Amino acid sequence: MAVGSKKRGKGELWREIKKNKGCYGMIAPFMVFFIVFTIIPVVMSLPMGFTDFNMVQPPKFVGLSNFTTLFLSDKIFMKSIRVTLVFALLTGPVSYVLCFLLAWLINEMHPKLKTVFTLIFYAPSMANVYTVWQLIFSGDMNGYVNSFLINLGIINSPVQWLTDGRYVLGVTIVVQLWISLGAGFLALRAGFQNIDRSMYEAGAIEGIRTRWQELIYIVIPSMGPQLMFAAVMQIVSSFTAGTVAQNLVGFPSTDYKAHTIMTHAFDYGWQRFEMGYASAICMVLFVAMFACNKLINKVLGKYMD
Repeated sequence: MAVGSKKRGKGELWREIKKNKGCYGMIAPFMVFFIVFTIIPVVMSLPMGFTDFNMVQPPKFVGLSNFTTLFLSDKIFMKSIRVTLVFALLTGPVSYVLCFLLAWLINEMHPKLKTVFTLIFYAPSMANVYTVWQLIFSGDMNGYVNSFLINLGIINSPVQWLTDGRYVLGVTIVVQLWISLGAGFLALRAGFQNIDRSMYEAGAIEGIRTRWQELIYIVIPSMGPQLMFAAVMQIVSSFTAGTVAQNLVGFPSTDYKAHTIMTHAFDYGWQRFEMGYASAICMVLFVAMFACNKLINKVLGKYMD
């Protein structure tokens, strides 16, 4: 019986694939590129973390040596863990809540305004105009922040926002929040639009009166997949952040104050070409992201049905 049910299941699967072959054909080019440039490199990097590989000589198996060096000898890596945790704990939840609240507020607007404001909030995730932020946080009198604070009498002399170790991480977090309304934000916008209007009518009959009650009892339970997707995207963007710091406060940042795990992997992989060590760093980052993803699955899993 079990073998027969498996055969029937496979037969139904193939019938569904043939039925929707046009859709599979459209996503095939993306899947080919995704497998070649994402899946295969990730799979290759896992065993590479146990080797000493400099891209010139053949890989040499070193066992757990890279990982013991990371956690016992690499002080910069330990600092990057602290920076990444601070960065992720601040940007991840705050950005996630911002995405949800902005998507909710935009959903209440006039249809034409919805398009305009969606573009306004989504555009920064595509632009990444770091030159503008370097001008805003410039360390001279012409920097917008310095000029504004001096005119208010809050400070007496310009602050070196991009080079002073006391401020570089805070500035990086601000810019990361600015560009964080990306794919997760669009998914939540789509989720709000796909909620069946009859559910609001049924809720009103059941005694739901305020928008907050609608949010808790109708909206959130109806947006499980979108909430999950947005959460995963925020986890990825928070833990893999590094480009913002490199473009804004330099590489390496002052006293490694904005040095994340991803930046550390970039240092060893692209600057020193120690690919084995860089792969070990990425493996540690992957495990941390996987653990956070499992935690999110437990929290939001009840909304997925």
